Amino acid sequence: MVELFGYSLSHESLLAFLLVGVLVGMSKTGVHGANMLAVPLLAVIFGGKSSSGIMLPVLIMADFVGVKYYHRHAESKYLWKLLPWTILGVLLGTYFGQTIDDDMFRLIMGIIIFLSLVVMLWMERADKESIPDYLWFAAMMGIVAGFTTMVGNLAGSAMALYLLSMRLPKNQFIGTAAWFFLCVNLFKVPFHIWVWHTITWDSFLLDLILIPFIALGAYLGIKVIQKISDRNFRWFIIIMTAVAAIFMIL
Repeated sequence: MVELFGYSLSHESLLAFLLVGVLVGMSKTGVHGANMLAVPLLAVIFGGKSSSGIMLPVLIMADFVGVKYYHRHAESKYLWKLLPWTILGVLLGTYFGQTIDDDMFRLIMGIIIFLSLVVMLWMERADKESIPDYLWFAAMMGIVAGFTTMVGNLAGSAMALYLLSMRLPKNQFIGTAAWFFLCVNLFKVPFHIWVWHTITWDSFLLDLILIPFIALGAYLGIKVIQKISDRNFRWFIIIMTAVAAIFMIL
């Protein structure tokens, strides 16, 4: 066992924790779906609700990397259309998240992951022109994104559907998503500290260990996007995430 800032981790858990940093870094520089694998890995190590608080500062550190690299490609008009509804979803997630125990919390995270996988699979085959570009669709996706990001840091699929409805090119897609998640994740911090008490000084110090691994993941993500088929890598992530989610629930 390894003792780190009040946490006792086996060597296997420590390696999985470091891998989470790499996956999150990759997800923020364009490798969509990598974060979906990181969430259940962290939940297995720390438990459902606690892992959401440990994950949040990791995501924010990676968000800054994504924003720095892709900020010039962001389309702010789409952010302002989505963010008010996302804030409402975060508030709903904060309220309902207080009423469930850790086992139920982890089960809900697993269900959200599987539903997100269904959406990702549908997106692989969907006619992008058929995705509606209406205010009601933005409102629905915003509330879903806010709720799922608060409960399990799992808003990626809802955000991806919304941005697809805007018919954004690849770099604009990544840049807009980077700014969206930075804003939303910063907004969530006070609720994790003072309402759920899932972010503590010790958990924050533990997260700082991941900084070099987030940087490594960001670098690998940029290279993967440049060199390897994004479609093939997404299929790998989908399969691995399904396995991780089943393991988390069982």
